[in-house]
Amino acid sequence: MRSPKLLALPALAAVTAALVVPLTSGAANSPKTMVMKAVVGPGFNISVTAGKKKGNFVAQTGTYTITVYDKSNIHNFHLVGPGVNKKTGVGFKGTATWTLTLKAGKYTFRSDAHAKLRGTTKVA
Repeated sequence: MRSPKLLALPALAAVTAALVVPLTSGAANSPKTMVMKAVVGPGFNISVTAGKKKGNFVAQTGTYTITVYDKSNIHNFHLVGPGVNKKTGVGFKGTATWTLTLKAGKYTFRSDAHAKLRGTTKVA
């Protein structure tokens, strides 16, 4: 007959493995947060950049940290697309950081104060 100590070792090993596997496998599957930069002003300029891509580019779906540099108190930065409607105020001048999940579709960025100041980005 086996001793009680030997019977407990396989059970202890199984419990330890059950605790360790989720901790290591979950980290490999965690989603990556991508970065975008948005600028409005000074003057009549508006843009969105992701890496070296600027303006009318195709971005991939996912979670983004978008840093908005609003350099003019006569404009605002307004991003509209599938499930997104986020903006700075027209009188606001400064930096805002948003974490947004972008889904497939067309996104428009614009200044609400000046209709011609706009652009689009596609997410696929």
